Amino acid sequence: MAKPMGGFSKNLPLGKALTVTIPRSLPTGARLFCADNSGAKEIEIITVRGYHGVRRRYPAAGVGDLVVASVKKGRPDIRKQVVQAVIVRQKKEYRRPNGIKIKFEDNAAILVGDDGAPKGSEIKGAVAREATERWSKIGTIAGVVV
Repeated sequence: MAKPMGGFSKNLPLGKALTVTIPRSLPTGARLFCADNSGAKEIEIITVRGYHGVRRRYPAAGVGDLVVASVKKGRPDIRKQVVQAVIVRQKKEYRRPNGIKIKFEDNAAILVGDDGAPKGSEIKGAVAREATERWSKIGTIAGVVV
């Protein structure tokens, strides 16, 4: 049996459901800052896992989504690799059920393994609460949760 999509298992958990609707503002091809210490500095989104879109619409991701990405800048041993990442910050604002609007100064993601656990041991900068709700292992190593 052939391995699907870069050797990733199809049974990867997509995280829990969110209580808030987040605008998917990061389409395929978007470049993100890598906010962990895994060795990657910048990644580019290839596709969004679990995305079921509309005909001729680009797959897009928002905070808390699992994406397949390519490492564009970073350590030489990790560059040009296809990895999985979870988006933890986005510039486009979104609204929480209590009426507060949240937006960050950059778009950022962290690399995760096949089981959804982060590859790095620390996260630089703030992490959206929606990402920690969906991926509890990210919340354990996050310094600041907004």
